Parts: sequence; C-alpha cells; structure tokens
Amino acid sequence: MVIPFLNFEPTHKLLKQEMQAAFENVYDSNWYILGDQLAAFEKLYSQFNQVNYTIGVSNGLDALQLALTIAGVKSGDEVIVPSNTYIATWLAVSFLGAIPVPVEPNIETYNLDPDKIETALTEKTKAIIPVHLYGQACEMEKIVELAGKYDLKVIEDNAQAQGASYKMKLTGSFGDINATSFYPGKNLGALGDAGAITTNSEEYAIRARRLRNYGSEKKYYNEEIGHNMRLDELQAAFLTVKLKRLNEWTASRQQIAKWYDRYLKNVGDLILPVSADQATHVYHLYVIRTSQRNPLQQYLQSKGVGTLIHYPVPPHLQNAYQHMGYQRGSFPIAEVLADTMLSLPLWVGMEEQHVEYIANAINDFFGQ
Repeated sequence: MVIPFLNFEPTHKLLKQEMQAAFENVYDSNWYILGDQLAAFEKLYSQFNQVNYTIGVSNGLDALQLALTIAGVKSGDEVIVPSNTYIATWLAVSFLGAIPVPVEPNIETYNLDPDKIETALTEKTKAIIPVHLYGQACEMEKIVELAGKYDLKVIEDNAQAQGASYKMKLTGSFGDINATSFYPGKNLGALGDAGAITTNSEEYAIRARRLRNYGSEKKYYNEEIGHNMRLDELQAAFLTVKLKRLNEWTASRQQIAKWYDRYLKNVGDLILPVSADQATHVYHLYVIRTSQRNPLQQYLQSKGVGTLIHYPVPPHLQNAYQHMGYQRGSFPIAEVLADTMLSLPLWVGMEEQHVEYIANAINDFFGQ
C-alpha cells in the first residue's frame, strides 16, 4: 500500500464541479481584485470564526506582519513568540525591526506555556503571539489575562487551527487582531497563497483594509504607506466553496486521529498527541514523538508511507537568527521536540484501513 503524507485528490475530486463553476464566475465577471467574491468570503469566514471582521490578505506571513503593525509593534519592541513554532511567526516580528523573544512550550501539548511567559516580559514587550500549533487551541484564558495585566496586545497565529476552540470559544477570536493562512496544505486551503486577518475592532479592520491596499481607501489617494497584500477574487471564490465543507472535514480529521490513538496505544516508546483541558484539536497534523524518529521515518518510507518532520530545526538554531546568539541548549524543550517529532499522514479521505496499515508498519518497526 502507498500512502502519501498529503493527498488533495479525495476532496478536490468531490469539489471539482463547484470549483470550476467558481472559476468561471470570476473569469466572466472581469473583476479580479477587491470585488464581490472577496467580500462574500470575508463575510462567510467572519460568521464561521464568530468575529466581527475578516480581512483577506495575500498569505499568512503578510497577515501576521500587518496584524503586528496595526497592533502598534515598532522597531526595537519585543514580542513573545513560541520557541518551537514555524519560523514565519518570528519572521513577521523581525520584518518590523522588533525582537522575537522565545518562550518554551508545554512539553505535553506543544503549545506556548502560559506559565512561562511572565518571566520573559520586559519594559520593551508589546505583544504576545500564541500559535495554535498542529491544530490544537492554546490555553488562551491565561494568556489573555496576562496580556491585560501588562497592557500587551494578543495576536493569534491561527494558521493551523481554523475551527479549534478553547472553553467553547474559537481560535482566531481571542486576540486583539489575529492572523491565519490558507496555504494549500492547511485544513482550509486555497489553490495558491492566501491568508486573512480576523478582529472584533472596527478601527483595526479599517486600517487592515487600507494597509493591504497601498495604504489607500480611495483609488489613487493614499492615507499612509501601505502594501500590496490583497487576497484575490479567484482564491476567495475557491475558499468560499471549501469553507462550506470545513466542519465536515474537521470531523473526518478527528475520526482519523481517534483511529491512530487506538492503533498506536502502547506501541514502542511512542508519545501520542495530548490535548489540554477544555482545548479542542482539529488535527492539521497528527504528530507522534519517538527517540527512534529518523530510523522509523526511513522504515515507513520503505513501506510506502510518507511522513514529514515539523520542524527539524527550531527558529533559534536557524542561520537566519544566528545574530541573536542562541546555541543548542538555549531552548531545550523546542530542541527535544525537533529531534523526536514525526508527522504521520492525515488527510480527508483516509480510511481506517490506511491507519491500520501505518500502525502495523510502526508495530513491525518496534518489533524488530
């Protein structure tokens, strides 16, 4: 059996006619930027995410950068970031000349540990970016309370967790202004780069729309220095089609994760995903941990099973951040996670037999 790490075919085959119709509607409209399709998607996503405003932008990294700008982060400011996130979270801070200040995750949930944030705060700290990693909601209540105590902005990185919740409240609705990505591999993926900002602030929403469009609200009149960071009509139309299926797809992902949990229980030295109390998980990724990660990955490849490592090098050890002076040992939790994590296939359309095949191969590996 050959099981790729990611497979779009089951969902894309199902949606092919709707997606082709969406393309034809945009093509025939002769309007391709900042039109009705974008407005419709923004309204629909706001309803889905239970926020007042959604502002479609070009990608998730741009969404983070714009959100930080609107939140008032400037050069020299410090921003709390997870030590084990994808590097985009750090890059957005750096683009503004601000300083990413890493805080270690909870070793069990892999999300930013609220109890470790306070000791990292200084007079220069302006914001906290909790990342809902792999699809699980962060413990947002403590983070929001801490931000209120120190007058800090909260900017959620919701790129991997659309539809997840903490204490019945959706990720992407806690922060002052939040960012998400619709990269094709996300749970809600476009057919190219795409992203969005979510907020309940009318003031922030107005500025986000202005900044994404050259700093302009009226064509050829520019109120401030802005960017070209717009979500185009075609991607908005595709996302509208997909968004209507997202809850159904989330349920499918959660079922696949339950199969993994059952088949992989007590296998070798595997550590399976753990969710925080009252946090839900939408399983953008199903990530296991093992001291035998590299040989296990090679063995699974030999059996036709694709896997990925998210992420093999934590941001503080990347060449891009060597100027910050961090070394191996600076953030040991992030490092041990990077050395032991392996993401197994999880895509809508997988069946129990696929999970059983993967689990049997993993059992065989540890049996050897």
